[in-house]
Amino acid sequence: MDVFYNPQGVGDVLIVPVKQGGRLTTTFERKGDIVRISDQQDGSILGYNIFNASAHFQLAEHGKIQLTEDLLNKVKRLFEENNLDDSLNFDLTPKFVVGYVKEKEQHENADKLSVCQVDVGEETLQIVCGAPNIDKGQYVVVAKVGATMPSGMNIKDAELRGVPSSGMICSAKELGLDIASEKKGILVLEGNQEPGKPFEL
Repeated sequence: MDVFYNPQGVGDVLIVPVKQGGRLTTTFERKGDIVRISDQQDGSILGYNIFNASAHFQLAEHGKIQLTEDLLNKVKRLFEENNLDDSLNFDLTPKFVVGYVKEKEQHENADKLSVCQVDVGEETLQIVCGAPNIDKGQYVVVAKVGATMPSGMNIKDAELRGVPSSGMICSAKELGLDIASEKKGILVLEGNQEPGKPFEL
């Protein structure tokens, strides 16, 4: 899970996104330096803005920051100090990982789609992929459900032409990599890789 801190562009605010919501249906509640953002229609939490972040945390990194167990514990303590009992049971497992394409089959309802079984370490995911260069035996980069792409798109469980798909096999362009102009289709990793190993953007 990623949080965001951009003191030059946004100010001294740690942004903790939880889920996407409609801009016109959000409501805000402030407790101390914490602003809880929620959906006024169903009450679900969309995220938190923590103001005066530098007074509460030591944030050496700027921009997108991976939420670690240590930082999460500090956020939880801040919530306790402000009498906020919201559950912060966030999934901190890596969302961009190395995958190994174990099987590839033609999608039964779409000529340009393939149904892949991808080993991502602790599990095998079924992912529908439209890249023409996808093939069995490749090491690839997988954005797991819950990942936020550089474009801002959130990866969710989906169904493509009637076939369930969990995650996305990524291209260099989708990952925002400098080599995007050189690599067409999905990014194929060279050499032997370890399925499930985090892939750093």
